[in-house]
Amino acid sequence: MAANKMRLRVATPESVKLDEDVGMVIVRCITGDMGILPNHAPISAILDFGVLRILDNDGEEDIERRMAVFGGIAQIKDNVVTILANDAQWPEDIDIAFVQSERERMERRAKEDLDALEIQRDQILMRRTLVQIEVSSYPLLSKIEHDEANINQ
Repeated sequence: MAANKMRLRVATPESVKLDEDVGMVIVRCITGDMGILPNHAPISAILDFGVLRILDNDGEEDIERRMAVFGGIAQIKDNVVTILANDAQWPEDIDIAFVQSERERMERRAKEDLDALEIQRDQILMRRTLVQIEVSSYPLLSKIEHDEANINQ
C-alpha cells in the first residue's frame, strides 16, 4: 500500500461491496460527515443514511466515486477503514424509476392522517429515497462536468 493510501472495506450482510486502497473517504455519521485520510487516529462511529464519498488519484486525475450507505458502523484502525453497513448501493444498483415512485408515494402519504409510527416509518423511507436519488444522479453530473471541462479547454 502506498504511503498516501489506506484500505477501505465496505461490507453488508449480503456481500462485500468494496475492498481496495483509496486516498480519502467521507462518510455520514449520526453526528455529521467525517473525513478520513491515511494514518487517521483509531475511532469507531455509528453511520447514518448518507453518501459515502471515495476520493482517489489514479496518477493523472482525481477520481471520486459515491455509494449510498444506510446505517451501520465504521471502524478506523491501522490505516484500514472498515464499514459494516446495513445496506449499501452503487449508483448502478439503484432502480431510479422505482425510487422516484417511492418518493412520490411518500409525498402523497405525508398529506394523509397517519399515526406517529407510520409517520416515522415514512420519514425513514423518504430519507432512503433521497440518498438513492443523490447517489444515482452523481455519475451523470460528473460526466456533464467532465464534458464541460473538456469543451472549455
